[in-house]
Amino acid sequence: MAADRAPLLEPVADLGPVDGPLIVFGGPLGNLDALDALMESAKREGIAPRQMLSTGDTVAYCADPAACAARLRDAGIHVVMGNCEEAVAAGAEDCGCDFVTGSACDLLAAEWYGFARSQIGADLRAWMETLPRRLVFTMGGTRFAVIHGGARRINRYLFASDRVGLTEETAALGADVVIAGHAGLPFTTDIGDRLWHNPGALGLPANDGTPRVWYGQISCAAGVVAIAHRALDYDHRAQAEKMRAAGLPEAYARALETGLWPDTAILPEAEAEATGTALRPLAITWKAPVAAERVNP
Repeated sequence: MAADRAPLLEPVADLGPVDGPLIVFGGPLGNLDALDALMESAKREGIAPRQMLSTGDTVAYCADPAACAARLRDAGIHVVMGNCEEAVAAGAEDCGCDFVTGSACDLLAAEWYGFARSQIGADLRAWMETLPRRLVFTMGGTRFAVIHGGARRINRYLFASDRVGLTEETAALGADVVIAGHAGLPFTTDIGDRLWHNPGALGLPANDGTPRVWYGQISCAAGVVAIAHRALDYDHRAQAEKMRAAGLPEAYARALETGLWPDTAILPEAEAEATGTALRPLAITWKAPVAAERVNP
């Protein structure tokens, strides 16, 4: 089936109207130290777990896959299924990340995925299996959709420089604002009369040469969306040492410390050229179009 004719991923969970601000974040990736730091930060700001959303990939490279999954589940944080949850729940032999064949990340995946799968018991697998592949909600009169990778393919990589891909995806989803993960780099960009926001990955640095990880905070009133890209400092050294103690790939433990990925094979040219360039926190405001003026797909 052609990609543009494939059905949208199901099931979808409709949260209805929600109040902001919301904290949104990409894959914890088994990094409990980063997840706990984010939850503590949210608590200090008075943001409850029900006002937090994850774009999936709860487990991956890091040392605490079961603890991360249990923390999210027990706190009641909204989670979209990522390819890692999909793979673990199905007992698949491969993480389904869609790395470039033969790249460093592709070759290392068998090690960390085997570890993650071995740590997840039946109860957490059952929880992963029930996760929606899409979330939708409204805030301040604006329509939001949350996915992991793509609307039709859970592991599609979409970056800021891929205007064609982002246009395809926003048209398919029909929401004013799309929140997505998987790509691991934080960015927000307008696509015609719609907006795409990737908060970055919580469990792995943004390949910017710093050990910080990233998340987003979103609010909306009267059709005006406010998005803040926020950096999070946490005890990355503690997580790196836990990874080494567990026998996980050194390349990813080192990535937590250096802020650089093991390879950049998945990145388009523009994003690859930005390797090692430190990102800055960013605040964006955007006004959604009036519904009567919007042309839906």
